[in-house]
Amino acid sequence: MSQAENFLQQKLKERTDKGLLRKLTNHFLPVDFCSNDYLGFARSSALKKLIEEQIKYVKPYLNGSGGSRLLSGNHPYTEETEQFVADFHDAETGLIFNSGYDANIGLLSSIPQSGDTIITDELIHASLIDGARLSYAKRYKFKHNDIADLEWKLKAAKGLIYVVIESVYSMDGDLAPILEINSLCKLYNAHLIVDEAHATGIFGNQGQGLVLKLGLQNEVFARIVTFGKAIGTHGAIVLGSKNLHNYLINFARSFIYTTAAPLYHIVAINCAYQLLAKGNETTKITSKINLYNSLIYDLKLPTISSQSAIQTILFNNNKTVKNAAKNLQEKGFDVKAILSPTVPEGKERLRICLHTYNSDEEITKLVNELKQL
Repeated sequence: MSQAENFLQQKLKERTDKGLLRKLTNHFLPVDFCSNDYLGFARSSALKKLIEEQIKYVKPYLNGSGGSRLLSGNHPYTEETEQFVADFHDAETGLIFNSGYDANIGLLSSIPQSGDTIITDELIHASLIDGARLSYAKRYKFKHNDIADLEWKLKAAKGLIYVVIESVYSMDGDLAPILEINSLCKLYNAHLIVDEAHATGIFGNQGQGLVLKLGLQNEVFARIVTFGKAIGTHGAIVLGSKNLHNYLINFARSFIYTTAAPLYHIVAINCAYQLLAKGNETTKITSKINLYNSLIYDLKLPTISSQSAIQTILFNNNKTVKNAAKNLQEKGFDVKAILSPTVPEGKERLRICLHTYNSDEEITKLVNELKQL
């Protein structure tokens, strides 16, 4: 065995010994409280029918894109979809990336320069962390949702300043104090970047996100909206000014040097937004969130307060939370344990995702099982 293979084996053994080894599974349980398909679009027959109807009228329609957007992979329909999505979110324009990871990497690695400063909430997504690491800017973290700590970091910042947050945090499900953060950014001439991955489809009259709900769409420098959660498809868009759009086309390596998504993929995004604009999906998911919170409130369980579709039950070590998840899974509830170091040690948790297709009876049964745990 080569030295490299020995290294791989050793690292995998360390993970196995700690009970942290990740494995792929294709086994799905009857009651989904795990996926990010909050509005049920990924399983929607109405969306599937709409895609099949619309794809007939998009010409030329190829199986693949044949290259990057700057080579052969661009299409008028893609540009129309970008503007359609941007208009829905009340943004000047937008640029589609192949994934949320690509969007965050491209945005943060290309814009901040040497001598600039990136200040991030300590709980931002790994893709934002990786994008910031790839830039040459100075980087600071501030304590989660801590306005005072953010201001302390802003006072130390140099050059152009970029503050990076999520509107809804993916592991805790809590909301960022965006109004207060935006006020601080204006005070210190900083540029606010907001990842709306878990707010899209959940907040706003039609699910346009938390930034628009708060009326800050013209004050935020950039928004990242991903399509793999409530939108039920795949990919992401960076929303902002035409200057931002054109800059990313020229400097975002994760956009320039990747094969464009096939046209079917773009049609799926467009149709999902048509469905979102027509329906009352936000009202439906809000009712499920309110039901869960009303049931869980009286139990006095260790939770993180959340108005989003992401709910948590906290445990104090990996073993107990894994046992709790196993117990629920044996009863047909697809609930996953989130272990340290993905979350801080002592704050391991069950991560419960609510969906419009979870019946009230299923939510009530889940809460009753949580009570027993």
